[in-house]
Formats: sequence, structure tokens, C-alpha cells
Amino acid sequence: MRNLFFCLLILSLFTIPGFAQPKEKKDVKYGQLNELPRQDEAMKKWRSNRFGQFIHWGLYAIPGGVWKGKTYNYAAEFLKSSAKIPTSTWDSLRFQFDLPKYNPVEWAAIAKNMGVKYVTITTKHHEGFCMWPSQYTDFDIENTPYGKDLLREFVDAYTAAGIDVNFYYSVLDWHHTGWRYDIKNEEDRVAFESLKEYTKNQLVELVTRYPEVKGLWFDGTWDASWKKNGQFSYELEKLLKEKRPGLIVNSRMRADEYGSRHFDSNGVLMGDYESGYERRLPDAWDTKVTTRDWECCMTIPENQWGYHKDWSISHVKTPEELIEMMVQCTSQNGNFLLNFGPMGNGDIRMEERNIAKAIGQWMKPNSEAIYNCGYAGLKKQDWGYFTQSPDPSKVNMVVFSQPISGKYRVTLPKGKTIKKAYLLSSPDKNLKIEEISPNDYFICPEKSINKQAYVIVLEISSEDSKKTFQKALT
Repeated sequence: MRNLFFCLLILSLFTIPGFAQPKEKKDVKYGQLNELPRQDEAMKKWRSNRFGQFIHWGLYAIPGGVWKGKTYNYAAEFLKSSAKIPTSTWDSLRFQFDLPKYNPVEWAAIAKNMGVKYVTITTKHHEGFCMWPSQYTDFDIENTPYGKDLLREFVDAYTAAGIDVNFYYSVLDWHHTGWRYDIKNEEDRVAFESLKEYTKNQLVELVTRYPEVKGLWFDGTWDASWKKNGQFSYELEKLLKEKRPGLIVNSRMRADEYGSRHFDSNGVLMGDYESGYERRLPDAWDTKVTTRDWECCMTIPENQWGYHKDWSISHVKTPEELIEMMVQCTSQNGNFLLNFGPMGNGDIRMEERNIAKAIGQWMKPNSEAIYNCGYAGLKKQDWGYFTQSPDPSKVNMVVFSQPISGKYRVTLPKGKTIKKAYLLSSPDKNLKIEEISPNDYFICPEKSINKQAYVIVLEISSEDSKKTFQKALT
């Protein structure tokens, strides 16, 4: 009887919804294109950059979230939808796109001083307006009062400043007559085929016209229409990488043939890095994300990407908050992409300039803890974050919260010893190291350092020796 009860119990567990059961592996033809993580030079460079600038700019910058005197709190680039503006009315905004204040050389200087190593700019957002003179539409920068190739000027300025350029491209297109949210009949299928051809032509045009481009950042791929075209998006990514060897593509581009996005139906990442972290970060203690390349894209106000006239409608992040987010991303092997929304006249608002300046002031003395750094493999502590230096014997402690005791706990794996600890700003002055238990230490600065986040460098030895540890104290 007891054995029968036990067998019935086991059987019932496997029939309970949500109980972990072996997942049947699917035959995925249109999943990942290449082996991950990529180890070619282009991907290594993307990985080492760590800090990037996102730029959302388009016709939506002209109304800036306000229509007929009414302020719409939702994201400014969705104003057409929020205010129910007819397409013809919205499209006529291009005749106001003059840009007397647009100075891409100044933009690049602001970005460089902030400390970014790469930039991603919107070439076409959901509104369908193209920021370059595209041969496949007249709804582009060429047919505005500005008239010039805005994107070429931008690419030239940022490239000259030593900043890698990536292009954002929205598949969702409110202007194109072929766009469908779903494909329910033959008419929808035929219409969407024209959108697919248009998309392919424009993307080939972009990577051909601007050979400096390092990567493509896709958006607007969440609707059923695109998810039903896994083979097309697979072949499109393959084509673009053939046209531009080394091209880096985010995980938002595709769905597999079963409709799974970001990760295929077997849980394998699609694209070269995960880009699902939008206005959010993984848990700071999460080590799963450290096994793959990923990027967090972050706004300064809570939910504004494009320029919005009124920033008082939501929390505006401080430079200190944004710096901590960037450090957290680095500590977990991720990149941090910070968004800016230029104005309709081509200028950058003063609040964004001030934030960029403040971040740059922190980055100048502390960037060694960011660039080319990553997950250190150490237990996360409450005072801040570890980042692994390119030198395997050095680990950075980036301190944001100073304990009342003034002592900073560090737990090392077995067989590791701290040889030396010092401030990144004062490498010639050693800090006191106190062993509190096997593999557990306190780093003890003489006094509270300052009110800003700062970096302590640990030099770590693989020698598991008390003598070595004692020498480090003297």
C-alpha cells in the first residue's frame, strides 16, 4: 500500500501545472545564426565599450508630447497614437523639420566628454519618417526644409570623435501602407509582403550607404505579423551580415518559426546580444545574465525616449542614479545605453547637457572600472559592485553605499588572497586589509572617502598562503 501511495504521489506531481517537467526540444530552423558568445574583433570591441548613448529623434520632437494645447504624459514618440492624430496631419510635420540648432560635431563632443564609446541613433522610428535620403520613399529628410543628409553628418561627426555608430530601425511603420499588426487573410499577406521588401531594401541601403555602421538595433517587432515571418527575418539578418561583415545585431530583430522572440523555442538567444532590458535592470545579484552578452537601454525621465517638453510629469533620474546603473551593468557583463531626446530644432536640452557633464566628470577618473571590464565572479556586497579589470589579477570595488563601520566586506573564492588594496585615485597608498574568516576580508579606508561613488582596486593572488596574506598587511 505504501509503495502504491508513493507511485501515485510521484505521478500526480508530474501532472500538476507548473511542475518542472522535461521540455521537449523543438526543431528550430530559423534561430541563432552563429556560435555564441561571438569572439570576433567587432564583438570584442562592442563588449569592451560598455557605455553608449541612445538617441531618439524624429518628427515627434516637434510637438514634444503636446498637441492642441494638451500635454500627453505617455512617451512623446507615441503622440500620434495617444492623441489620435491622422496620418496625413502627422506626416505634414516634416515641413517644419528645419533644424537651425543641429550641430552634430557639438553632439559628438558632448557624448565624448560624457565618456560613451558607442552611439545608437534612430534612423526610422514607428512614425516611418527616415532620417536619411532613402531612394525607397519621399517621407524622408531630403523632403524637409533641412534637406541635407542628416545621418551622414551625424556618422561623420561621431566617427571623427572615436565613437562607434549603430543604427536603430523600427520594422513597425505607421506610414507605410503595407504594415499590418496581424496577417489574417490574403489581402494582409500581400500588403505585408510589400512592407517586407521595403524593409529589406532600406536596411541594405543603410549598411551600404554608411559603411561605418557597426550594428543594427531593431524595434517594433512584437506584433503577430512579424512573428509569423521567422524565415524572412532569419534570411534578412544573414543577408545584412554578408553585406557588412562583423555587423552586430540585437535580439529584438527576429522571431523563430514558432513565434518566440529574443530567445528561440529552445531557449537559445537570437541575435548577438540580449536587448530585452528596457528601462529596467536585472536583479543585482543575478549571475545568470553574466553568461551572455546583453545591453540595458535606459531613459532619463521614467518613460520618455523622444523629446518631451514637460519633464515634471515623471521622476527624472540623477547622474548618480545613472552612474550606478552603468556600473551594475558592467558588473554583470552588460552594456549600458543611456537615452537622449534632441529637440525639434536640433538642440540638446540643458537638463541633458548637465547630466552628460556630471557623468563625464565621474567617468574621467573612474573609467578604468568600466571600459573593457566585466563580471568578477565575486559575491555581491551591499556597499556596491565588483568589476573585473582586463588584468586578471585586479578587481575594482565601486563603492556607492558606505557602511557605518567604514569597513567593506569582500568574499573571495577558496585559494585566492588579497595582496593589496588601494584607491584608484591614490595607487601609491595601500589600504588596511583585515581577515575576518577564511576567504572573508574587510577593506578598511582610514576615513569616509567622499560623497561620490569611488573605486578601490584589489590586487588578488592565487596563492593560498598565510605568509602571502601577512605580507600584504605590512
